[in-house]
Amino acid sequence: MIFGIGTDMIEINRVVKACERKTFLTKIYTEQEQKLLLSDIRKAASNFAVKEAVVKMFGTGFRAIAPNEIEVLRDNLGKPYVNLYGNAEILAKEHNVERIHVSITNTKELVSAYVIGEIIRE
Repeated sequence: MIFGIGTDMIEINRVVKACERKTFLTKIYTEQEQKLLLSDIRKAASNFAVKEAVVKMFGTGFRAIAPNEIEVLRDNLGKPYVNLYGNAEILAKEHNVERIHVSITNTKELVSAYVIGEIIRE
């Protein structure tokens, strides 16, 4: 059953520019994400869009969840997936959200992310 959906679109250059500040990187991205960004800084925008989409899925915005409590990584084939920590993990457990499906698409200037939170059992 679907718990919720979330979507976000962001300008890639805006996030890339913000990543020039170390404080932004550590506030927004986990250590694993920061390692991923070393190979392609444009992924910072993709990950940020996913984080925004996840908090929209929960209906909380970043009031209840810190951005670095949502980790966006890629599997061996490049498929994005989400790991939740802290308040994000607690919120997911409270609502029985066991899986978050992620889709990311981008143009030269924009990136868009779409997530679906799925309840496996109630």
